[in-house]
Amino acid sequence: MAKAKKETIFFCQSCGYESAKWMGQCPGCREWNTFVEEPAAKSVKNKSGAVSMRPGSKAEVSILSEVSVSEGERLYTDIGELDRVLGGGIVKGSLILVGGDPGIGKSTLLLQVCHRLSEKSHRVLYVSGEESKAQIKMRADRIGSFGDKMLLLCETDLGDISEAIRKEQPEVVIIDSIQTMYNEDVTSAPGSVSQVRESTAVLLQLAKGLGTSVFIVGHVTKEGTVAGPRVLEHMVDTVLYFEGDRHASYRVLRAVKNRFGSTNEIGVFEMQEKGLMEVKNPSEYMLSGRPENAGGCVVVCTMEGTRPLLIEIQALVCHSNFGLPRRQATGTDFNRVNLLMAVLEKRIGVQLGSCDAYVNITGGLKVTEPAIDMGIVLAVLSSFKNKPLGDKLVAFGEVGLSGEVRAVTGALQRVKEAEKLGFTTCIVPFVSVDECKKNSEIEIIGVKNVQEAIDYILK
Repeated sequence: MAKAKKETIFFCQSCGYESAKWMGQCPGCREWNTFVEEPAAKSVKNKSGAVSMRPGSKAEVSILSEVSVSEGERLYTDIGELDRVLGGGIVKGSLILVGGDPGIGKSTLLLQVCHRLSEKSHRVLYVSGEESKAQIKMRADRIGSFGDKMLLLCETDLGDISEAIRKEQPEVVIIDSIQTMYNEDVTSAPGSVSQVRESTAVLLQLAKGLGTSVFIVGHVTKEGTVAGPRVLEHMVDTVLYFEGDRHASYRVLRAVKNRFGSTNEIGVFEMQEKGLMEVKNPSEYMLSGRPENAGGCVVVCTMEGTRPLLIEIQALVCHSNFGLPRRQATGTDFNRVNLLMAVLEKRIGVQLGSCDAYVNITGGLKVTEPAIDMGIVLAVLSSFKNKPLGDKLVAFGEVGLSGEVRAVTGALQRVKEAEKLGFTTCIVPFVSVDECKKNSEIEIIGVKNVQEAIDYILK
């Protein structure tokens, strides 16, 4: 007798769209070649012990004005940079996704969080599906001593993990990592689209039902996104990404989604022997080692969330030996750099069509804010003219296609940050001059267009 054909279904790895057949382009997110085939999930009794939002009661309709919100619903880790990125601490009952390259420090940072919280008598459960208890103990000994509030579980079965969470009632749970979790209700292998999505759904119900804060560690793909369906990022409350080279000493933790705080907030850490240590003054750290009186180097001030951050933009422009000049951008948008170079050619008359151009944001940061446009323009021109702009100059402003310089948010905060680090001159959009001169001793140069900024630096 022939065996019954195993039912399968196709999932989009980017957005989670389901289809009965394979398709080259996903109808949901319009991405190409993202469909994978997996066994269809069977409808069986839920062993994982998922908890409803309101255990033991039916859903009730509430009047919004009568809903009370407690102000003390956050746990403070005493790691200032992490609390800042989270919006002021860990919100109780929240689900937080932490992603990053292998070896960049995700597990180390979360183990430090466990250490700080257990020292404050908060009950914490660390669930590992990748390491043994001995391996975690060896890593924990480098961080410090842990008390009896720190619980450890090495398990991949989500049903057993759910039972342990309901039994121990921890305030914070760490899941390392979501790709190793296995839900018996889903027939596909661990790490598959179905397993990652369904396992996250169970953890979401546990977090909201029990009021437990859950951190999920997610592996990333070669494109830098969390492996699995894109819907995973929509399910969680907060998404944190580690940026930077894992071989470098510093790490940047960025919030790309946060329901309880500012998005694009960053925290800067330095990898040391005892774990990740906070960098109290990121601007000074990012500018360390700057070359003196070098052409093509400009300091700009960008806003990362609510924090002004000084970074250096470097540009190298040289004559090309090929018919098609080479352009390269590191740390910023490549197309934006090409656009700004076109503005220089069309509006200012700088002939860059036969030149190679390389633009780099130092420090390993990825910055796409329009406020750095002015810095890119001045750095390219400085390298082209081989004229240093001075070590005490800061510039910021958005550049339009007509060469005009537009206002940006937080102008006064940017000027204050530059003044704090000893800069003496700041080129700003003309419309922000009055705002920037308030209680400021730094020289403010207001410009209406790129030509005025160039006339100032070339005088």
